[in-house]
Amino acid sequence: MGNIIDSIGNTPLVEITSFHSNPKVRIYAKMEGNNPAGSVKDRAALNMIRSALERGDITKDTKLIEATSGNTGIALAMIAGIYNLSLELVMPSTSTRERTLTMEAFGAKVTLLDTMEICRDYAEEKAATGAYFILNQFSNPDNYKAHIKTTGPEIWRDTEGKITHFVSAMGTTGTIMGSSMFLKEKNPDIQIIGCQPTEESSIPGIRRWPKAYLPKIFDPSRVDRIIDISQQDATKKARELTKKEGIFSGMSTGGAFHAALQIANEIEEGVIVFISCDRGDRYLSSDLFG
Repeated sequence: MGNIIDSIGNTPLVEITSFHSNPKVRIYAKMEGNNPAGSVKDRAALNMIRSALERGDITKDTKLIEATSGNTGIALAMIAGIYNLSLELVMPSTSTRERTLTMEAFGAKVTLLDTMEICRDYAEEKAATGAYFILNQFSNPDNYKAHIKTTGPEIWRDTEGKITHFVSAMGTTGTIMGSSMFLKEKNPDIQIIGCQPTEESSIPGIRRWPKAYLPKIFDPSRVDRIIDISQQDATKKARELTKKEGIFSGMSTGGAFHAALQIANEIEEGVIVFISCDRGDRYLSSDLFG
């Protein structure tokens, strides 16, 4: 028995059965929406806060600030509340209302600004005053280390070491970096596939960063292939996953699944695991399922 933090991780792998017919290729979704705050970001949020406390970088009196597109913020809000830490989250005003309300329900202050880049600048400027501590998921090694400790080992264990391809959306890139580090150590032949939006697409949770804002934790040598995903394909696959497989998730999951299917159509046999990043209920006020 433990508290809610102890339920982070060990999410199930669910096989996808409705979309392809080659019995030698198996596709699995890693169901990160099963985490208590509803996304893969629970892992990184816990590791960033817990590690900062253990090192003494922050104390109970520290005011935290972080820029987020949503999922990391929700996870940080939940965990900061458990540790009784003050937290301000800075988020683009285009984010769904469900996200803001969830962060506030956990006790965080939410500031809405125009774009993610502006949010990042704002958080860094406030941290530079010394009045706030920024966790900075975009450059914090504790982000990707969470996935070396948990996500990678879980996938290796649950596929009995048979995984051949790992597919993940790329936002802060913590999930793909940490999982790649662990999985490649186990088997260098495992292919690591990242997803980013096409130039004209907007997909929550996946970014095509301007060079100046590229996450510092991102190492392109750890990704074997990047697949561009259109907004239309990500939306379509998210809807189809819900209707055909009962996997209720967001557009970033749809994008990763689209890439997983593309890989499945290119290979004769293999085991593909993609990250189902979060739950679909935080997109209900958008047009994703409307």
